[in-house]
Amino acid sequence: MPTPADKAVRHWFITGASGGLGRHLTEHALRHGDRVTATVRRADALQDLREVYGDRLAVEILDLTLPADVDRVVGRTLASGPVDIVVNNAGYAVVGAAEEMTADQVRDQIEVLLLAPMAITRAFLQPMREQGGGRIIQISSVGGQVGIPTHSSYHAGKWGLEGFTESVSREVADFDVHLTLVEPGGTRTGFASALRYTAETAVYRDHVVGRTRRYLETADESAFAGDPARIAAVVHATTRDPNPPLRLALGSDTYGAIHEALTERLTSLENQKDLAGSVAFDR
Repeated sequence: MPTPADKAVRHWFITGASGGLGRHLTEHALRHGDRVTATVRRADALQDLREVYGDRLAVEILDLTLPADVDRVVGRTLASGPVDIVVNNAGYAVVGAAEEMTADQVRDQIEVLLLAPMAITRAFLQPMREQGGGRIIQISSVGGQVGIPTHSSYHAGKWGLEGFTESVSREVADFDVHLTLVEPGGTRTGFASALRYTAETAVYRDHVVGRTRRYLETADESAFAGDPARIAAVVHATTRDPNPPLRLALGSDTYGAIHEALTERLTSLENQKDLAGSVAFDR
């Protein structure tokens, strides 16, 4: 049985495909002759691509905050035939201090960034295992490895996705089902303009939370170096790699930030070596 990497025409399932990286991935897969089931929030979001690619593009309306919607769309997609590549791409960020965030803001953030990708991943594992393999691409972020002020709920979702994916990748590797975490840095996808902000409180305004908020509120696309078309091309290439990486850091800003964070974490760990051993029973 040919593996998904070997198949001439592959079937992709991509969430959040109406714009940004999701749309670039959709276009890239279609240009290379594959089929795509793309989920969007608006029915007319990909009409131009449907006119070009016809029935190779199926569009599904999906609200990731509604578990019943996720079940319905995934079920209908699987009923249409085998899926070779799943891309959990949809996402957004709430910006503000943790105590400024409402319960609904936190809940929706975790639903979209973590719980929905978990549900979608779990739904595709059995069919991929039974068909002899598959690829699941989780669009994480530099924020899946590095924490900054104002993004606490976003980081909770992305760090959770990273841990979930690392664990599952080890469970299914023997079945030729491979999971990859894509960690882009600042990318010109309109992500900054779509940020959602908390109601600002005076106590944070003149401190790091306020300064970070001001930067994000005034940043334009030129502040971000990542090219979503190039990211899409790299992601597409990894789906042909028989041994794809678990993590794919994309962007010089991502490399630098993650390298610094991991170095600091390792240094801190090494400084605790004796303390770590001190809590064991005496033999």
